[in-house]
Amino acid sequence: MPGPQLLDELMPIYDVSDAVAVVVEADASTTWAALLATDLIEVGKHRPMVGLLGGIRALPEIVSKVLRGEPLPKPPERLTLPDTTSLPMDGGGWVLLGERPTEIALGLVGAFWRPVIRFADVADADAFRSFSKPGYAKTVYALSVDEIEPGRSLLTAVMRTVSTDGRARRWFWRYWTFGVGSGAHVLARGLIDEARATAERTAREQIGAAT
Repeated sequence: MPGPQLLDELMPIYDVSDAVAVVVEADASTTWAALLATDLIEVGKHRPMVGLLGGIRALPEIVSKVLRGEPLPKPPERLTLPDTTSLPMDGGGWVLLGERPTEIALGLVGAFWRPVIRFADVADADAFRSFSKPGYAKTVYALSVDEIEPGRSLLTAVMRTVSTDGRARRWFWRYWTFGVGSGAHVLARGLIDEARATAERTAREQIGAAT
C-alpha cells in the first residue's frame, strides 16, 4: 500500500492523524530529490500562510529569550527537511526517526499546548519509541514517494500524534481542535506542493534535453 511505512513501525496506535497527498508528473527518484532539496524558508516566502504558521511555533520561545535577555540565534539562510535534524527543537528542529530510499520519518516529543513548548530530550528512534513520561505528546511526521507508473509518482505526507497519559491527551485535543490541526495540514500541503512543482519542472527539462 502506498504511503509511509515507517509510521506503522514507529506509531501504530495514535490519537490524531492528518494526511496530504499529491500526484506528481515525475518519476519517484526525481520527486524524492525535489522533496529533500525543497527550501522550507522559500516555501514560507512563496506562501505567506505557511510562513506565518511556521513562525508561530518559534514565537513563544523567541519572546521568552528576549524577556530573559538572551541572544537570539541567527536564522538559517536555507533550510531543508534533512537540515531540520541538526537544529535544536526550540529552533524548528526535528529528530530523525528513520530513513529509507524514498521515505523519511521525523519526530518530536513535547508539551505542545504550553505557551512555551516544553520539549523532551529524545535523541533517536529507540528513545522515541520507549518514551512514556506523563504530560507529553509524541508526534511523527513522515513523507514518502511511491511510483504509480513510469513518469508518475504519489508524494505523501502524514502526521500522527499520541499522548503519554489521559491529562496530556485532553490538553492535546484542545490544542489540536483550536486550529492546530488545520495549520499542520496547511504546512504539509505547502511543502509537498512546492516539491511537486520542482519535480515536474525537472522532469520537463529532462524530456526537453533528451529530444
